[in-house]
Amino acid sequence: MNELLKIEISEKQEQVISGRALHMFLDIETPYTMWFERMLQYGFCNGKDFLTKMLESHGGRPSTDHIIKLDMAKELCMLARNEKGKQARQYFLEVEREWNSPEKVMARALKLADLKIKEITEFAAEQTKALEAAKPKCIFADAVATAKTSILIGDLAKLIKQNGYDIGQKRLFSWLRENGYLIKNGSSKNSPTQRAMDMALFEIKETTVVLPNESTKITKTTKVTGKGQIYFVNLFKKAGGLVGL
Repeated sequence: MNELLKIEISEKQEQVISGRALHMFLDIETPYTMWFERMLQYGFCNGKDFLTKMLESHGGRPSTDHIIKLDMAKELCMLARNEKGKQARQYFLEVEREWNSPEKVMARALKLADLKIKEITEFAAEQTKALEAAKPKCIFADAVATAKTSILIGDLAKLIKQNGYDIGQKRLFSWLRENGYLIKNGSSKNSPTQRAMDMALFEIKETTVVLPNESTKITKTTKVTGKGQIYFVNLFKKAGGLVGL
């Protein structure tokens, strides 16, 4: 079938035609804008029967075109009441018959399926990218939640393990001593080093214990501060496991 008028396919897979192209073909003497406004009196609606399109300006005022659906185009042809209108309407009917043939319907269905698959694939890729970007925030969520209170080193080991790094309390104590966060030997073993205290990673909690003979004893417990919790979880995250200084 020879192309009498250029018909395009919209994003919604609908056949559409330029209002200006149809106006020119129908040999309408009334200027396009006036003619189209007059045609709107027949009940055509923007968004339903046509879409307004601004054309690029070449030095003058920008002009307006309308992307109209074939059903509206056929009615406009009838309203033209001339031979060109009959010719164009017949052409549109032939185009519709071909458009609705089983082969063309199947082809459109396959195209829509391909577009949907592409859309889903792109969405999945974007979601994967977003999840990767948000992963560090998710990993540190538990650390942030507990950062308001100090915790025992054993609890820090559990927190690190919850965030993907398998480490127990004994191993963490050993690592902290080897890497200069806790004192290695002597009566102050497992107490924070001066460096660690200066970094505000730990705090010492003192507890007074009353002995059976009514004397008292002060016990000292090393606890990880909120800042320390986030610091160590970040350290393990960046290093991908146990590392040295």
